[in-house]
Amino acid sequence: MRVHVVSDVHGNSEDLEKAGDGADALICLGDLVLFLDYADHSRGIFPDLFGVENADRLVELRTARRFEEARALGNRLWEGLDRNAAIEAGIRRQYAELFAAFPTPTYATYGNVDMPSLWPEYAQSGTTVLDGERAEIGGLVFGFVGGGLRTPMRTPYEIDDEAYAAKIAALGEVDVLCTHIPPDVPDLCYDTVARRFERGSAALLEAIHTVRPKYSLFGHVHQPLIRRMRIGATECVNVGHFASSGTPWTLEW
Repeated sequence: MRVHVVSDVHGNSEDLEKAGDGADALICLGDLVLFLDYADHSRGIFPDLFGVENADRLVELRTARRFEEARALGNRLWEGLDRNAAIEAGIRRQYAELFAAFPTPTYATYGNVDMPSLWPEYAQSGTTVLDGERAEIGGLVFGFVGGGLRTPMRTPYEIDDEAYAAKIAALGEVDVLCTHIPPDVPDLCYDTVARRFERGSAALLEAIHTVRPKYSLFGHVHQPLIRRMRIGATECVNVGHFASSGTPWTLEW
């Protein structure tokens, strides 16, 4: 059995169309939407609306963790515009292209920048969307938990720690834990380019210790200090920043 796993697709529909080649199934761990490409500030919903110069400034402020100034810049730019309608229109354009690129079968969960309310409109019959749910693939039980935890970035799908922990607990015994965010381990949460710690889940780390799955698969941290480590019986793997690599991570058994 061969499964390909991607995360942080961020608009890369061209490579997504090929991500399932040679695999029995594709797993997607979320973040389909590209709001702003930190490597190429001309790509994404934000520069489409406000131009590259404003995108440059926003990235500069966020990278410096000057979140209040970044929020103030955004508020000035959005003044007089219907923010929700503009963002939703951009997301819909991306979702139409990205969901059409998913092979059959695909198992997918949400990232922190995704809009779960729109997924039922675009997920085709070959795509199974799971969040706090399990699926059997090739004789192994996979548990899926989407979204991220609350941060100053205030991305669209951030939830409280308690709600996230409840979704982890609902999975029960699984062979493979599939989440968008990593367990709360500093080496797995630190982004070496953004120069900051992303939020990891303490509940996920606890489940790794107690449930002892074979694998914990995640994304979210685009340039992690460490991509892979073993915690007890569990191999923890950041499956990579698909938007830039275009290459899925492979699990075979």
